[in-house]
Amino acid sequence: MMLPELLALWHVALAEALLLVALLVAINGLDDLAIDVLWLMMPRHQRQPQPLPPAPPPVRFAILIPAWDESAVIGAMLQRLLATLDWPDYAVFVGLYPNDPKGQAAVAALNDPRLHVAVCATPGPTTKADCLNSLWRAALAEEAASGRAFAAIVLHDAEDLVHACELAVFAAHLPEYAMVQLPVLPLPDAGSPLISGHYIDEFAEAHAKDLLVRQWLDAAVPAAGVGVAIDRAMVGRIADARDGAPFDAASLTEDYELGQHVHALGGRCRLVWVLAEGQPVATREHFPASFDAAVRQKARWLTGIALAGWDRIGWRGGLVNRWMLLRDRKAPLMALLTLAAYGIALLLGIDSLLRLALPAAARLPPVAGDVTRALLWLNWTLLCWRLLVRALFTLRVHDLSQAILTPPRALVGNFINAMAALRALSRYAQALRTGRRLAWDKTIHRFPGFSP
Repeated sequence: MMLPELLALWHVALAEALLLVALLVAINGLDDLAIDVLWLMMPRHQRQPQPLPPAPPPVRFAILIPAWDESAVIGAMLQRLLATLDWPDYAVFVGLYPNDPKGQAAVAALNDPRLHVAVCATPGPTTKADCLNSLWRAALAEEAASGRAFAAIVLHDAEDLVHACELAVFAAHLPEYAMVQLPVLPLPDAGSPLISGHYIDEFAEAHAKDLLVRQWLDAAVPAAGVGVAIDRAMVGRIADARDGAPFDAASLTEDYELGQHVHALGGRCRLVWVLAEGQPVATREHFPASFDAAVRQKARWLTGIALAGWDRIGWRGGLVNRWMLLRDRKAPLMALLTLAAYGIALLLGIDSLLRLALPAAARLPPVAGDVTRALLWLNWTLLCWRLLVRALFTLRVHDLSQAILTPPRALVGNFINAMAALRALSRYAQALRTGRRLAWDKTIHRFPGFSP
C-alpha cells in the first residue's frame, strides 16, 4: 500500500473515531446537564440547608461499625465518638474478626458500657456486608437481653468523624422517612490536594445536587454506607426477606443496594442538609491520598454498583429510577470514554505534525467535518459548564481554596476513574470465570489526631 493510500486510511479512521467519541461525550454531557437543570427547577427550600430542628423525643439507636484490620484507627474513632456524641441513648456495635488480634486489642482497651463487640465467625476478610450481618445479630441479641428495641440502625466506618448532633438529626427525621442520609464531607489533605482532594469535588456535587434531584424526583437514594440511619422496622423487613440477613454477604456495595431495597419496599429516603453552629451536620473522613489506593477504592465501588449491581438489582422501578440506575452504571464506560478522548487528542496532534511534514497529508480535508465541529464546540461548552458547576458546589460546601483546585483535580480524577474502570472490569471478569466471591478489597484508613 502506497503512502497516499495509508494517509487516506489514517484520515478516515481518525475522522470516524473523532465523530464517535464526540457524539458519546456530548450525550453524556447533556445527561449531566439535565440534572443541573432539574436542580435549578427544585423549590428553593429543598436546595438550602435547614437549621438544627428542635430536640426530638429521645429514641434508642444502634450504631454498627464493621472493622476489618482497622487497629490503626478504630480506637481513636470510638474514643472520639463516645466522648462527643450528644445523645442520651445509643449502643455501639463493632464488628471484628478472629484473625485480627490487634483490632480486638484496640477495642478492648476502651471500657465503656455502650460498646459491644461482635466477632465474625469467618476469618477476614469477608465482605463488609457479611460483617454487618454479624453486627445485626448482635444488635438483636442486645435487644432481647435488655428488653428495649432500637428505633433505627446507624451505619459508620472505622475512620469516620461523627458529628455530635448526628443522632438528634436522625431522630427528628426518622418518623417521616425510612432512611435518612447525612452528607459526606471528605477532609482536605495538604499532602494530597489533587488525588485525595478530587473526592471533595465529587462528593460536593453528588450530595449537594445529584442526590437532592433524585429524592425530588422520588427515585431511590443510595446510602453512602456512613452517616446513614435506617428505620429498625425497615431493616427487619429486609432481613425477613433474606433469611434473617439484611445485608447480602456477596455484595461489595451493600450501602448502595440498601437504598434501592428501601425504595422498592415503599420506604421514603432523604438526604438532609442541616446546619449546627453554621456548619453542616455531616460525616467527615479522610479519603485515599495515593493514586493506587484511590484506584482500588473506586474499582470496588464500580464493581459493586455498575457491574455486579446490574445482575443483582436489575432495572427495577419506574422510568425515572431506571434513568438513575443508568447514570450509575454508565460510570465505567464514561471513564474509559474519557481516556479514549485523551487518546484521540494525542492522535490529532500527530495528524497535525503529519500535515506539516508531508504534502500528501496536507492536501487531505480537515479531520473534523461540520457535524463533528459542532459536536466539539458543544462538548467544549459543556466541559466549561461542568467545571464551573463543580467548582461552585465545592465553594458552596467548602471554600474558595478548594474550589480553585477543581480543574486540575478533574483531570486527575479522570485518570483515576479510567484506571479504576479497567481494574473493576478485570476483577469482575475474573470472578465470573472462577466463580469465586469477591472479598473486601479495603484501603488503608487514616484518622485525625484527637484528644478527648
